[in-house]
Amino acid sequence: MNHQEQAKANKSRRATLASRSVPIVYFEYSPVSSCRGPLMLVGVNARQHFAKLMTRQNLIKQLKAYKLSFKDEDESTSRFIDFVSRYDKCFERSLKVRHLTGSAWVVNNRKTHVLLTHHRKLNRWLQLGGHADGEPDVLNVALREVREESGLENVEPLTDKIFDIDIHSIPARGDDPEHFHYDIRYAMHAKESEDYVVSKESHDLSWIDIEKLSDITDEKSMLRMA
Repeated sequence: MNHQEQAKANKSRRATLASRSVPIVYFEYSPVSSCRGPLMLVGVNARQHFAKLMTRQNLIKQLKAYKLSFKDEDESTSRFIDFVSRYDKCFERSLKVRHLTGSAWVVNNRKTHVLLTHHRKLNRWLQLGGHADGEPDVLNVALREVREESGLENVEPLTDKIFDIDIHSIPARGDDPEHFHYDIRYAMHAKESEDYVVSKESHDLSWIDIEKLSDITDEKSMLRMA
């Protein structure tokens, strides 16, 4: 991709930060129920399975929309869609070689700075985020991780659309083999207080001037969100 195409793609992402959209709309369904004991358990399990299935379908729909907007990322988006479509347990960490993660590009109210973590395990500056761990709503995953890693409670998504995606390798550590993270990023902002609390998962947190992001990272997937 040449410089002009990259600039156009980045402009499209930045436009997301300049406006807000309506909350995400989920598929509605009528839960199956039974007054009989044994069937009640099956009904509960069926509802849980169906809820995850419908959220997977919603995620695939979002990924397909993202693919249309960012044609230069066609290969990685196609891999992502194939992963979510093929594995009904894509939200579980039990898939040893692939994990679905949700992360957040959190900006301040003026949209001049982004909140990053100096990740303890990877020893790099990254956006806040983590594993889905069975949660099929990846936007909720990203929100959960922001609150856990920064203590910020007044964070709100700027849009229901996917802001960015990335597939990257995570080195082996302890009993965990080398594996890939399939990361979905959402744009968010801190509505009021920007005071954070550093969690045990980070060496540090910092509001980084977006214009100076390249001073602390050369990671392409982060720079394209700036």
